[in-house]
Amino acid sequence: MSMNTDLPASRPPMPETPFDALGPLHREPVIVEGRTFLIMRPSESDRLLDHPSVRSAFAADEYMPYWTDLWPSARMLAKAILRESWPPGLRVLEVGCGLGLPGIAALALGLRVTFSDYDATALRFAADNARLNGFHSFDTLQMDWRYPPDGLQFPLILASDLIYELRNVDPLVALIRKMLEPGGLCLLTDQDRVPSRYLREALTMEGLPFTTQMVRAGEPGGRRLKGTLYRIRRPA
Repeated sequence: MSMNTDLPASRPPMPETPFDALGPLHREPVIVEGRTFLIMRPSESDRLLDHPSVRSAFAADEYMPYWTDLWPSARMLAKAILRESWPPGLRVLEVGCGLGLPGIAALALGLRVTFSDYDATALRFAADNARLNGFHSFDTLQMDWRYPPDGLQFPLILASDLIYELRNVDPLVALIRKMLEPGGLCLLTDQDRVPSRYLREALTMEGLPFTTQMVRAGEPGGRRLKGTLYRIRRPA
């Protein structure tokens, strides 16, 4: 198997979903491991699909603003973070943060979080949600994960529900290889989508050892969904 390293001939501009496309907002209490977090999000995400700017972004780079939903894998990752002990002040990068729930869970444990996302509006929501929960010390980074920045590494990387398409796997694995410090850990959760098999092959090929663990998450009293937590290491 060979890594698929095909990239666009030129870097497409990173998107900023316009606020007039989002519609009404909903503030949702999210309970994870006995803690309640408040998450503000668009309440009618489907209406985005017909907005001209969203259609234009899809035509240019097949981009869709999936960040407007609170995905089950984000709950799974937040649960995994809260169940572990971390050194105070540990530097953390959340990749594709969307609404920011896992990063906010990390902030609740005293970690130093950098929220990153492809969409500038997603970053604004993640930052606003962090403040909504009483956290004001964090960083944001607009980043296309196909082009991770040079010279920036973290001992802990968080990622949830990012391999929903096969084309996302290779860039994500390359990002982990580049931005994870030697000896560092990446926690990645996925709902066992079809590309997950290729993820395991790509991690192995890149020399990134990993373990897997079945996880479940869902709304209290509602349907609980199953997924996988990947603990990915970069050898020292």
